[in-house]
Amino acid sequence: MRHGTVLLAAGASRRLGRPKQTLLIDGEPLVARMAGMALATDPRALVVSLGAQAGAVRRALGDLGDDPRVRCVEAPDWARGMGASLRSGLDALPDDCDAALVLLCDQPALTVAHLERLLAAWRADPAHASASAYAGVLGVPAVLPRAWWPSIDGGSDRGARELLRARAAEISAVAAAGLERDLDTPIDLDPLP
Repeated sequence: MRHGTVLLAAGASRRLGRPKQTLLIDGEPLVARMAGMALATDPRALVVSLGAQAGAVRRALGDLGDDPRVRCVEAPDWARGMGASLRSGLDALPDDCDAALVLLCDQPALTVAHLERLLAAWRADPAHASASAYAGVLGVPAVLPRAWWPSIDGGSDRGARELLRARAAEISAVAAAGLERDLDTPIDLDPLP
């Protein structure tokens, strides 16, 4: 079974006031950090869904953008929200991907080990999804089986959130301490590693 990865990097970061995708952690842009973790899971393809600041985000990928598995796509309706960006990313994955690992750019506590646990949980029961469990919710990163993709609402600002809530009984939860911290406002930046 093969997975593809969709890295959502289209948002305008309005509350933060600057593109979060290009923020540096240990000298590395967040988008490159997340793309590197995604590639470490050996996906069939990594689709980076772009929108606002597409050029800057593309440049922030650095050499990872040259990897033949990486494809940047610009979501034409990215301003509608995460659902539109996710829909564009899913649509760009190769036909032989059995599932999509969905990632955000703004979870600094994410590790490759957690992504591997999500993929292992999905492979153990490929008809079901696997999702990160933190702060009392199921969220991303998550692995969505291909059969679930048509249910993603491209007109929603919720991305996969509504789908994960509606189908919670069909999801393997993988504990993810620390992932509740994301980078949405300037106060969230203090302290970063």
